[in-house]
Amino acid sequence: MDRQRTVVTALTTPFTPSGDLDLDAARAQYGFAARTTGQLLVAGTTGEFPALSEGERLLLIETALQEAGTDGVIAHIGAADAHTAVRLTRAAVAAGARRIAALTPYYLPANADELEAYFSRIRLAAPDAQLYAYLFPERSGLTVDPVEFGKLAASCGLAGVKLSGTPSTEVAAYRAELPEEFEVYSGNDQRLADVLAAGGAGVVSGCSAAFPEPFLDLAAALRDDTTDPARLAALQDLVDRTVGLLGPSIGRIKHAQTARGLPAGTSRMTVGDPDRATAADIEALAGEVSGRPGA
Repeated sequence: MDRQRTVVTALTTPFTPSGDLDLDAARAQYGFAARTTGQLLVAGTTGEFPALSEGERLLLIETALQEAGTDGVIAHIGAADAHTAVRLTRAAVAAGARRIAALTPYYLPANADELEAYFSRIRLAAPDAQLYAYLFPERSGLTVDPVEFGKLAASCGLAGVKLSGTPSTEVAAYRAELPEEFEVYSGNDQRLADVLAAGGAGVVSGCSAAFPEPFLDLAAALRDDTTDPARLAALQDLVDRTVGLLGPSIGRIKHAQTARGLPAGTSRMTVGDPDRATAADIEALAGEVSGRPGA
């Protein structure tokens, strides 16, 4: 049976109370994701990659590959500069990664030629790997519209894209500029149904790091033409509640992981904990999703 690729889990990164990387906790998290969605995006935004050293990113990639295998890991190697991204790419590929993702360069602006040069250098460093672009203009400061991206994808041999922020709701527009086999993922995990209807491959979901079941169940139901509309509505409601509670919040996702019995650890970046009421709601949802009252 083919491994599902509709729901990709964007993993958090656990740190010890002193701020050190907790590799054992990461392994436990990755093992859980490997047993559920089977698709791991490592060291991305949800994984606090700006706060990780290159060595730490490589350790996380190696650990993920050990837990989920080459077909189950997308290694994020994006950086502010091509030199660093290429160095990370070579190290990730040497470790066994065959699917890599790169956020567009950030902090300084980049024009179309500079953006093409950035991805071309990564492509040359990993000619046999699947290369995914990662568009997140609200974080990178760089907007790449669908037409521009279609040209970039063709010139740099890209295999897919993750659309986050504003582009996450524009799957159809990006899809129209790309070949049929190109994989378009949205970071808006609440809108899985819309993503698939627009021809997208699926969603990259931070919420699934704690609660994969709602997204996997909805994905399976959407792929089944015989699913009763009432069941679809109920499954979408659970996804809505999950995303509504966890949202784009690393702190809430980590609290949910802890409620599931996963070692979430602390954070290095400016990540706040949920307030008491929200924490209680997250804990109740954990019990509902896992089928363990009071979990």
